[in-house]
Amino acid sequence: MKKSKGRTARKRRRKHLQSFTDGDTGRGLMTTKALQAGDLIISLPEKCLVTTGTVLSSCVGEYIVKWKPPVSPLIALCTFLIVEKHAGAKSLWKPYFDVLPKTYTCPVCLEHEVVNLLPEPLRKKAQEQRATVRELYMSSKAFFSSLQPLFAENTGTIFNYNALEWAWCTINTRTIYMKHSQRECFSLEPDVYALAPYLDLLNHSPNVQVKAAFNEQTRSYEIWTNSQCKKYEQVFICYGPHDNQRLLLEYGFVAVDNPHSSVYVSSDTLLRYFPPLDKQRNAKLSILKDHDFLENLTFGWDGPSWRLLTALKLLSLGADEFAFWKRTLLGDVISARNEQQTLNVTAKICHFLIKETQHTLLQISQLKRSKENLKNHLALVEALRLEDLKILQKSAEILCNLNMATT
Repeated sequence: MKKSKGRTARKRRRKHLQSFTDGDTGRGLMTTKALQAGDLIISLPEKCLVTTGTVLSSCVGEYIVKWKPPVSPLIALCTFLIVEKHAGAKSLWKPYFDVLPKTYTCPVCLEHEVVNLLPEPLRKKAQEQRATVRELYMSSKAFFSSLQPLFAENTGTIFNYNALEWAWCTINTRTIYMKHSQRECFSLEPDVYALAPYLDLLNHSPNVQVKAAFNEQTRSYEIWTNSQCKKYEQVFICYGPHDNQRLLLEYGFVAVDNPHSSVYVSSDTLLRYFPPLDKQRNAKLSILKDHDFLENLTFGWDGPSWRLLTALKLLSLGADEFAFWKRTLLGDVISARNEQQTLNVTAKICHFLIKETQHTLLQISQLKRSKENLKNHLALVEALRLEDLKILQKSAEILCNLNMATT
């Protein structure tokens, strides 16, 4: 029988990828031929994807259809993962489950004393993530109990919090975006998840560019590279232009020398260097809040962000300059005094954050010696904080040069 060109091409496209284990990134995929921009890295047929359709075709499908109020697509996938993992060697998906991580390093999995070492606003987001997963577990316990006819053991021992946390992390860190049509058996939450065995061996690098999407014509999920890759090198994809705080929150890792990384300045830190007796202080804060200038204030590899400098310029306006606050938000220069004070305060905030980061790194170093069980989690936070320190030191150098240029 003659093979179709499409099928032969797809086989060839997968043939040049080989799995391997790397000390830095864990499992990954290596190319056995040089890749050029525009090449197809991988094409994974729809039948290989784990979706809510897969779940409905499994043994839990009929229970999901009967359950009221309907479960969310997320809980449906979590349930499937827990059931298949519990099935062990009997599961058709065993080869995939064998390569899935046994544990994760997302903030939801970190101990409280490790979470407390995270910088703001990541610390707050980590606490919110933990609360979200806890609420998901509590609200799903009744549905999990309805699955008792499928098991000899009590469902409470199978569908415990740790099992749900593992399933949630698997979905959060490894799914690709794939929109599905709304089904009546699910709640109205978007059904946009798909697990992609083999494809999720591709690791992230912020320095590559790819195009990824589900191809409706070939009914396959495809990834095309926009970067070159040499023969026998690891093939990377990019999850998006995320800073390290976002990567740690969503995927449980940090990228060294990440060009997208930033150090965030909280509103409390912002106000440390402004007199509380400033008569326009409350009005200035109100303006910043109304115009969304109290969040996403950062230091990056190229120094303080425009948003941070603009917020500090407004807070540095003198009583006789306050009427020009609109011009400040537009980026106009109000006065030489305002510009200089802004640079001075920015430098002070930068040095404060450097000292705070160095203090946290010292705490981490001490904990690594006394808490052997937390060593891996502490190393992750340490990597994040070391990256922050490099960014802040670079910003301090830039600010020093700016100060010398204006005096």
